[in-house]
Amino acid sequence: MGEKSTTSGGGRILATGKYLTLIDDHGWEYVTRPGVTGIVVIVAVTDDEKLLLVEQHRTAVHRRVIELPAGMVGDGEAHAGESLRDAAGRELAEETGFAARELEPLAEGPIAVGISDETISFFHARGLTRVGPGGGDATEAITVHQVPLPRLRAFLAGCAADGLAVDPKIFAGLYLIDAAVRA
Repeated sequence: MGEKSTTSGGGRILATGKYLTLIDDHGWEYVTRPGVTGIVVIVAVTDDEKLLLVEQHRTAVHRRVIELPAGMVGDGEAHAGESLRDAAGRELAEETGFAARELEPLAEGPIAVGISDETISFFHARGLTRVGPGGGDATEAITVHQVPLPRLRAFLAGCAADGLAVDPKIFAGLYLIDAAVRA
């Protein structure tokens, strides 16, 4: 894995994989996803107050994870140049089988500043309508959960007790929609 070339910012590309590039920028190593312009996270709540969560195996942590629907923006030629909002709608439908009448931006910022240049953008999805089966694309095996908000803590505690990882972005997303409602 020797030095291969340089980036536009002056960092050296140490290695390039199928999905990630490892960069050395003046002694600090981090990863980037070429072609990806952002990550969207969708906080989708049905009209009857159920939070949509997805469950899938995540290879990097070697276990199943409960998380909010999310995905990459601009990944692949089919999605080049798409907006954050369009990506959020696409990922919501793909992963959960629901479309949203409204996708309200909530917040954005870096997600793992010590290791990645990725920025995530949270969206609040409202006015949900079932448009398909969900479950992800051909490369994914996603289970969709519709969890009544009053039972969310118990549901997540049960998932953790069963050995699943619980993504803390769930709590961040709920905080953001609560803060937006109060504003």
